[in-house]
Amino acid sequence: MSSDSVQPSRWEKGVSRQLASTRVFDVQGVGYRHPVRGAEREFVVIDAPDWVNVVAVTPDHQMVFVRQFRFGIDAFSWEIPGGVIERGEDPLAAGLRELEEETGFVGRSARLLGSVNPNPAIMNNRCHLVLVDDAVCTVKQSWDPDEEIEVRTLPVAEAYDWAHDGRITHSLVLNALLLFAPRWSELKAPR
Repeated sequence: MSSDSVQPSRWEKGVSRQLASTRVFDVQGVGYRHPVRGAEREFVVIDAPDWVNVVAVTPDHQMVFVRQFRFGIDAFSWEIPGGVIERGEDPLAAGLRELEEETGFVGRSARLLGSVNPNPAIMNNRCHLVLVDDAVCTVKQSWDPDEEIEVRTLPVAEAYDWAHDGRITHSLVLNALLLFAPRWSELKAPR
């Protein structure tokens, strides 16, 4: 860091008001005041529940992927299983639940790889990235009413190829692959 860099100020949060409410998230207008300049502004914040995304790895080192239509991009997207964490639900339990519901896979254990802010400029939620080892397909899928999901397993190395060549474009999936990389290095190391 250069000695002449400016330290940004922490704005002071004021009053919030609801601008819109949807079944997926609420939109708030949140007042902030700059502590030095005194400027007051209202910023739009999407108040959304936390999410979970699951890196599920089978005993033979395949990764579980889902392909589904995404309305935001008006196209199909290759992703890892995931969804909304219910109020009061533990992220690990939510990860195991979403994995089973979307794909029919269940795993031996779950652990947190990390948590990220999906878009801190306008969103206040977190996405928890969960690793499930020894995932096997043993149950029937249980989709939400609007879900239609193609499930596919890929060798982990091929999943990274898909990320590098642009076939996987979902930013949270790319975050998960980044956080899973050290564990993958351990798994593929000769014993």
